[in-house]
Amino acid sequence: MPIKVDKIILAPMEGVLDPLMRGLICSINQYDLCITEFLRIVDQLLPSHVFHRICPELENNSLTSCNTPVRVQLLGQEPNWMAENAVRAIELGSRGVDLNFGCPAKMVNKNRGGAVLLKDPEQIYKIVSNVKTSVGDAHSVSAKIRLGFDDSSLLDEVVHAIESAGANLLTIHARTKKDGYRPPAHWHLIKGMVDKYNIEIVANGEIWNKESAQLCIDSSKSRSLMLGRGALALPNLANVIRFN
Repeated sequence: MPIKVDKIILAPMEGVLDPLMRGLICSINQYDLCITEFLRIVDQLLPSHVFHRICPELENNSLTSCNTPVRVQLLGQEPNWMAENAVRAIELGSRGVDLNFGCPAKMVNKNRGGAVLLKDPEQIYKIVSNVKTSVGDAHSVSAKIRLGFDDSSLLDEVVHAIESAGANLLTIHARTKKDGYRPPAHWHLIKGMVDKYNIEIVANGEIWNKESAQLCIDSSKSRSLMLGRGALALPNLANVIRFN
């Protein structure tokens, strides 16, 4: 029996899900959205050609060749530069903007990007708020986080910050930065956020097949999923979840 899902999103796997791979996977699955690899924002407004390099789908109304919407992802720590680049992404045609607060890479974290910001809910609030104010209510702002950096003690504060700042959607990878990609995924910790907050929450982590997708939904109480490594291991995973 098919699983009841609201949304299935293809994850932004850095160095893996490039435009070619996005197009291939979306051509054999029904995804609601896919997110690009991140654009690293430091202290400048990036030129248009950089956005087009990471997201050539901008030339096709931000759609893959099989019409799956594509959203540009930004990673950075400076609210004003993040906002300016978000506006440029929207002007170039991105289907909303995604903000990366989950990347576990040491070099990124060392430079105050990605998951290290999970230690600073106030800074996350400033980034999301500046981006949302700048792009306006007509455009969706989403964020991706982990449960925390070393532990999940700040998870509630981080989710509160992101919702209060006006984000439309939040993906939670059900592991901390310290956990890396080691099993298990702690989907049950997402449930508390689904119960408490009104922002749309997407569950992510350790979804490899139909059975684990159902377990994730049951444990997290989110009927929206983001697929990452599982979508590579089983290329038709989204359709297996939806239709089989």
